[in-house]
Amino acid sequence: MTGSLLYLTASRPDIVFSSSLKILFIYVLPCFAAECAYKIWWYSSGGTQIPFLGNVIASDIVACILELTSWLYRTVVFFLVCILFRLICYLQVLRLQDFTQVFHVDSDVESVLREHLRIRRHLRIISHRYHAFILWALMFITASQFMSLLMTTRSTTDLHIYKSGELVLCSVSLLAGLMILLRSATKITHKAQSVTCLAAKWHVCATIDSFDSIEGETPITRVTCGQRFPACSEEDELDNTKFVPAYAYSTISFQKRQALMKYFENNRAGVTIYGFMLDRSSIHTIFGLELSLVLWLLGKTIGIS
Repeated sequence: MTGSLLYLTASRPDIVFSSSLKILFIYVLPCFAAECAYKIWWYSSGGTQIPFLGNVIASDIVACILELTSWLYRTVVFFLVCILFRLICYLQVLRLQDFTQVFHVDSDVESVLREHLRIRRHLRIISHRYHAFILWALMFITASQFMSLLMTTRSTTDLHIYKSGELVLCSVSLLAGLMILLRSATKITHKAQSVTCLAAKWHVCATIDSFDSIEGETPITRVTCGQRFPACSEEDELDNTKFVPAYAYSTISFQKRQALMKYFENNRAGVTIYGFMLDRSSIHTIFGLELSLVLWLLGKTIGIS
């Protein structure tokens, strides 16, 4: 996996590093600026009066710097892991885009199968190395958000800016990192499963073309699948609506294409967490469960039914 990441950074360094640094700056710098303003205001307004250095002002300055350094270190480490996962998923998206070229050349079934098995193996490695981190991040962030919601909505709570400001900043950074993880996982899973749709179009176009060649006893104007629907430059190769050109089907029989289609249908690739596919349906399920728990908690605290 490290070699693949090095290949990605060596082949497209400007795209990879610029997008990664942009994401890191967009999420970390505003939160850090807000944290700095909040901590400076908190210590200057007398949030603590513990002169452990003998002087209250010096003690507050040292404590504020230590707290900000600790917060920045924890946040940057968490976001770096999330961005590394995004980079690895982006590498697999590039690999899948290269894989789509096998449907546009005179490839055999064995080469297509070998390449898809290699992609599935890489996705299994990614899932094995990140499934625990994604699961524990989801569980801990969910638990922390529910505790924050309980602390701010219960009737006996002493809500003030000192406590709520810290909770808001912590929640924003955690939810942003979790969003990067889930979005990257669902994107690569969607791209990997789109291969089945592309293979189905390839199989249909090949079948139509073979029937056209058999029925072409009378001279007719031959229109291939690639000419019926022009390509759209804005669409991805995995998600477009154009037909596959029909020049690459001469060496592959119908039985081989049908067997390859059955393989794609029954061996869907993607990022998994302990065997559960992390796709858009899983995200919808997680969102439904989270919303149900939030409404239940609000019903217990402020009476929303």
